[in-house]
Amino acid sequence: MYRRISTRVVAAVLFALWASAAAAAFPDRPVHLVVTFPPGGASDLMARILGQQLADVWKQPVIVDNKPGAAGSLGTEYAARQPADGYTFMMGNMGPTLVNPLLSKLPYDMGRDFIPVSLVATGPVVLVVNPKSPFKTLHDVIQAAKAKPGGLNFGSGGSGTLAHLSGEMLDEAAGIKMQHVPYKGGVAAVNDLMGGQIDMIFADTQAVMQYIKAGKLRPLAITSAQRSAQLPDVPTVAESGLPGMVALNSWGVYLPANTPPAVVAEYQRALGKAMTDPKLVKLYYDLGVDAMHTSPAELVRFNRAETDKYAKIIKDKGIRVD
Repeated sequence: MYRRISTRVVAAVLFALWASAAAAAFPDRPVHLVVTFPPGGASDLMARILGQQLADVWKQPVIVDNKPGAAGSLGTEYAARQPADGYTFMMGNMGPTLVNPLLSKLPYDMGRDFIPVSLVATGPVVLVVNPKSPFKTLHDVIQAAKAKPGGLNFGSGGSGTLAHLSGEMLDEAAGIKMQHVPYKGGVAAVNDLMGGQIDMIFADTQAVMQYIKAGKLRPLAITSAQRSAQLPDVPTVAESGLPGMVALNSWGVYLPANTPPAVVAEYQRALGKAMTDPKLVKLYYDLGVDAMHTSPAELVRFNRAETDKYAKIIKDKGIRVD
């Protein structure tokens, strides 16, 4: 019996030594970065920028794997099922990591299947209208909505998106009722807004900045806590009379559960270099988001607060997926 126990102990020690040595050499081959949305969107562009920075730090290629579908849930499930060796990680957007689990039963659990590593970016959405719209301020919108409940509408790229949730948050904070018009993607909503088919949308700044600069859309308010350096003349929603209303898109780095602690620590080290590199910071700024690097605990706290906020609005408004 003692011999069997001793054999197990020796095996465990040898495995621990092997795992430690493997982690110390990490990475010694290409690393895969899972993006849960198609090529060309904000998440994809940000991931490719991050991947290049990490490749420079690690001296190993970082290959971006796009796994779109089901509003990001398919790619998240795929990432959760990858080997826990550090050679696959995910850049998770708030949709599949925070909101989707509130809307439907999913084949993954963020708390069980992933190790949170760092928050890497946040970005607000901006309320925009057609330049022919009579609305010049958010106050104008609220007054018109109060005068005719249900008479105004707002578009979004689909139920449960930040654009949708921001519109519902505005309704609740201002005590108004607008009609939600979901589209199959934010581009279609922006096109219809410019064509005059809908009244307004909350949109990612990157998606509408060119139209704002060209005078094809008029910005009324932004959902960040402070004004954006890209849109310094646009007041925040809080400044416009709704204190406390902040809505941010967010992206974090996650590893499959059971990834060795030494590998997680290496990700922290590498991300600390990558996310503070001036080149990356500028490229993220140009996409309308703020680059950042946090501890795992800070990412957990951020996610918990965001989940509580959106869980409340989803419950209060009875939001369901399309």
